[in-house]
Amino acid sequence: MVLLCMTPAIVAAVTKYQDLKNASESDDKPPRTPDEPSLDDPAEGNSISHFQLVEISKFLLSHNHTDDVSEDGDGQNHDRIRDQYRISSLLRGASFYNPPPAPKPAPSSEYQALMARLRAAEEQKSYERMLNPLPPAQSFYERFPNAHNVDSNDQEDDVTYADVDRQLTLIINVLVTVVACGIAIWIIARRWSAPARLGLSMSGAILVAVAEVVVYTGYLRRVKEAKGKEKRKIENKEIVETWVIEGKSMPDRPKVIGEVLGQDPKDAVRRRKAR
Repeated sequence: MVLLCMTPAIVAAVTKYQDLKNASESDDKPPRTPDEPSLDDPAEGNSISHFQLVEISKFLLSHNHTDDVSEDGDGQNHDRIRDQYRISSLLRGASFYNPPPAPKPAPSSEYQALMARLRAAEEQKSYERMLNPLPPAQSFYERFPNAHNVDSNDQEDDVTYADVDRQLTLIINVLVTVVACGIAIWIIARRWSAPARLGLSMSGAILVAVAEVVVYTGYLRRVKEAKGKEKRKIENKEIVETWVIEGKSMPDRPKVIGEVLGQDPKDAVRRRKAR
């Protein structure tokens, strides 16, 4: 169903229709369904269905309004009135009717009780926050005083980065070696069949990869053993020779380093553990 807004022309037509209907006491009226708007109080801006407007136009055009015809009998006024009630004239300037939004339903008692409880709980939380304010924001070190200091791990980070760099370089070298050996075997065995060349190349590449892993593992083991021996080794140092630079303030008898430090030169053997 199409609803239109009443214009002044439509209001005049509806008023004329109601006057004629009441005067003639006729039952000829446009059918109205429960969904169609009422025409009892026509006003500009009210709604009217397109079907009602068509029926009103037909009703007004079907009646001969003799009281609107001029006395000269030429029928010009009659034709003007008929044109006024045509459906094309009534639709001029009309627009679609947008009904106002339905009012929001009243909240139920359960909803009101729930909102009251939520408001009371929020007010209680606000009151507790006001009485017991949160402590000031703390830094990470203030909150976790036993956490490790980042600056103390700089040296370890440098060692870790160096290890990662070395391992990446090693992986790249191993891959390049394996691929190069596989390509070399493929080229050398060019007179063989394709399956044999492929198997030989894959086998050679796998053997080279295994050899690379074995060699690198042995290298790491030897480096680890060497570091362990170096840490366990005690370094003994002794003074082999001393010399004195001549100067004005130098005493007649030169002193060796042990005497300057208040030690016997024979005992001036410093022991320290290698790092």
